[in-house]
Amino acid sequence: MQKVVTAGQAIVDGLVRNGVRHIFGIPGVHTYSLIDALAERQGELAYLGTRHEQGAAYMAYGYACSSGRVGAYTCVPGPGVLNTSAALSTAYAANAPVLCLTSEVFSHEIGRGHGILHELPDQLAILRGLTKWSARISHPSEAPRLVARAFEELTSGRRRPVALECPWDTLGQKAQVELDVSARPMAPPLPDPEAIERAAKLIASAAAPLIMVG
Repeated sequence: MQKVVTAGQAIVDGLVRNGVRHIFGIPGVHTYSLIDALAERQGELAYLGTRHEQGAAYMAYGYACSSGRVGAYTCVPGPGVLNTSAALSTAYAANAPVLCLTSEVFSHEIGRGHGILHELPDQLAILRGLTKWSARISHPSEAPRLVARAFEELTSGRRRPVALECPWDTLGQKAQVELDVSARPMAPPLPDPEAIERAAKLIASAAAPLIMVG
């Protein structure tokens, strides 16, 4: 289904399609277009405001751990992202599926060092150092595919946090977007049946077997 939407609306549509029903965060000027899109879908997705970015990220982490679902949060770029780094690191160590949604400076200012509000030298590199996978949405048409990829990473293999950033201007940019893009479920790897058979024989033949798990 193609529709003219903003990148923010496309991101939120992807969240809803992938079963997100609660998201934590603090509105900020860089993310207003995303917050507007969340407000449009408030009957499907509840936005829970916090007093600090660290609290939002840790609430998403707690939600993921207690529910088994993806815990999602929003934050402004730069210092906002850095304020969530402890929670992202905790989620990484604890194998928790946490999704960080953040913005960036204006797309034409990224990496230019002009001192734009909340600018970092390389925010995406920081996020990649804290997560299993991170990417930038550079055009509204990329949003559905990258949101779907984020959920594939969140729910396959080792479940760890991921992050998506979208520049300030891109979040509010409108374009024709194919919205009907869903994450492809990835089957977990199966254990080697021959290895299981060998282990079973060893246990069966042992006089006093001891199994250490973890």
